[in-house]
Order: sequence, then structure tokens, then C-alpha cells
Amino acid sequence: MLSARQLFLQHQAQTTDFPLLLEVERAEGVFMYGPNGERYLDLISGIGVSNVGHRHPKVISAIQGQLDKYLHLMVYGEIVQTPPARLAHALAQTLPAGLDNVYFVSSGSEAIEGAMKLAKRFTGRTELIAFDKAYHGSTQGSLSLNGAESFKRSFRPLLPDVNHLEHNHLPDLEKITRRTAAVILETVQGEAGVRVPSKAYMQALRARCTKVGALLVLDEIQCGFGRTGTFWAFEQFGIVPDILTCAKGMGGGMPIGAFISRQEIMHSFKNDPMLGHITTFGGHPVSCAASLATLQIIQEEGLLEQVTAKAERFKQRLAHPAIKSIRNLGLMMAAEMESFEVLKKVIDTAILKGVLTDWFLFCDNSMRLAPPLTITFEEIDQACDILLEAIDEHCRF
Repeated sequence: MLSARQLFLQHQAQTTDFPLLLEVERAEGVFMYGPNGERYLDLISGIGVSNVGHRHPKVISAIQGQLDKYLHLMVYGEIVQTPPARLAHALAQTLPAGLDNVYFVSSGSEAIEGAMKLAKRFTGRTELIAFDKAYHGSTQGSLSLNGAESFKRSFRPLLPDVNHLEHNHLPDLEKITRRTAAVILETVQGEAGVRVPSKAYMQALRARCTKVGALLVLDEIQCGFGRTGTFWAFEQFGIVPDILTCAKGMGGGMPIGAFISRQEIMHSFKNDPMLGHITTFGGHPVSCAASLATLQIIQEEGLLEQVTAKAERFKQRLAHPAIKSIRNLGLMMAAEMESFEVLKKVIDTAILKGVLTDWFLFCDNSMRLAPPLTITFEEIDQACDILLEAIDEHCRF
């Protein structure tokens, strides 16, 4: 009998020549456990997914409860199902008036694809604007929005009429015109290494889109669902998008995404053509049950209230000459080091010592710190002790 590792290497498609190859038998809270008792403190939450920790009891209960009722019934939007209906209502309650129409999908990339189509259909325009070092997904459309040429040159030609602006650069906003269907922006840039725009910039962007009739699409696939200390990151900038995308942290570990807009905009999919956007598994009842439980956990357990203090604990504990700076909004953090070569050694050593972290696609000299929001101050201290040990092994001052 082949081992799981052998099966993984022989039959499961690989995307690098050096996968982590950690074998995980179970996970609970902020920890993952290997088959031989290895324990890893998870500082990346499955890249922003496990915001309420691994296997939160209320999420598991919600999943089990739905399993006893039904699984997939019909393609999106044809049959009334309680889990997506209740989740859509709960999401609308977290948002400003008007953002009350939710289209459920299965992933962040799919949410972006839907938002792109919706913007074009509603405005009748063709130009899409994104930003340098943006990351919005890996499908052909979402890849067209990505801002790193190295990540997409091998897949060209991609979508035409997609243009990129310099992030957080006010003069570039003049390039948004009456040709522009939508401006698509991560509220906090993730794979660029946690780049937070200024409030003045975000408000100027909102004003420019309103002036020329372009839709503002905010991508909160990584930074939504409490990651930054407010339920939605855009709450901290005093603006409201026309379309909002989310995924990752909304499912409690289950696959789900959504794009959210006003009914006036979303109704564009109802005609010319009818069924303007279709998904088979969007709004899957089990994923929606898990997502509703996740939303309720964040609210009822007060997870937002300690995000800022927990982020400050990381920043205080990781004060080290080898760490040049720590950028963050809440528990979406990037600790910048001298180079990828140094960072990679630190990460590999930390994993051997029981702490899992990594780097960013477009900022490979910065360490990703995005633990479950449920992490305790004691667990933060444990993680930082190990990270500092790893740093000291490879950085001499």
C-alpha cells in the first residue's frame, strides 16, 4: 500500500518543485497535527481561510446539522434553500444599506469573475482597471487583473482592455474615465505584502468612480470577515463599494465565495441574456451553513474586539534587528526581512520547530502573519518565541 505522501507525489498535480510535504492528520483551533504527533501552530490560516480556527465546534455542528437534511439539489438560484437564504440575509445585515443582494459562488476567483461580468453588463462599458502587484485569482479573467507580469506572461493573451494603475497614487486616478466599467481593488493588497492605502486615497478613488460612472469593486477575499479588526476592511476608510467580493475566511474551512451588490445592479443578470451568470455549486447548503456559523462566531464571541491588541502583541514581540518593518491592518501582517534567501531559511527552521508561516507571491522578502482570530495571547507568545529562535539561527547582529 502506497503512503499518502507517495500518492500525493505520484498522482496529485503539483504547482512547485518543492511542496511543503507536511502530513496533517487532524487540526484543532490554531494547531495542525501530524501522524506521528507533530504539532504545528498555524500562523497563516490556510492563507486567510481559518479565521475562526480549525474545526470550530459551532462550524462543525452547523455542517453536521445540514448533512442530515440535504446536500446539492439544483444549480444556483432555482430552488429556495434555507442555508443560502439565511446567510444572504445575515451578510446584508453587516453591510451598508443597499449592498443587499448576494450571489454565492465557490471560490474567490469565481467571485471576481462574476463581479467583472456584472460590471460590464450593468455599465455597458468594456475597460477594467486594476493595480500594480494586485492579486485577484488564477482563472483567465482574474489573472488578467493581476498586477505582476511574471505571474501571467506565460498565459497570454489574456483579456483585452484591462489597464493597471499605480497603487495608492492619486495622480493616476485621472486615468479612470467614462470608458471604465469598473475599478477593481483589494481593500488591503495581500500578495503585494500587506499594502494599506491611505484613507484620503480611497475616498478620492470612490469620488472619481462616482464622477465618471465607473463601478468600484472591492476585493475582500483575504481581508474580509474580521481579518483587519472590522468585519469588512472598507469600514475603516469611510467608503462603500458598488460591488464587494469575499471568500476565504467566510466559510470556516468550507469552500464558498460571493459577490455582493445593489439589487439594481445584480438584476442585470436576469435578461439579455437570461441566466447571465450561472454556477452549479454556488450557494452549496453545507458551505452556507458553515459560513453562517462563522459569521455568528465572529460576532457573538467578540473576535473583532481583540484583533488590534493581538496584532500589537506580535509587533512588540517581533521587535528584532532582522525584521526591517511590520506592515499590517489588524491580523493581516507582513514582517519584512533582508531577502528571500534569509526569510526562506527562517521559515523552514520555524516549521521544523512547530510554527507554520510563509511569504507573499509578489513580496518574497516578507513573512506572512495571519493567524486565526481565535489565537490567544499565550499562543502568540509561543509562536513569537519560535520565530525569534529561527531568526537568531540565521541572522547575526
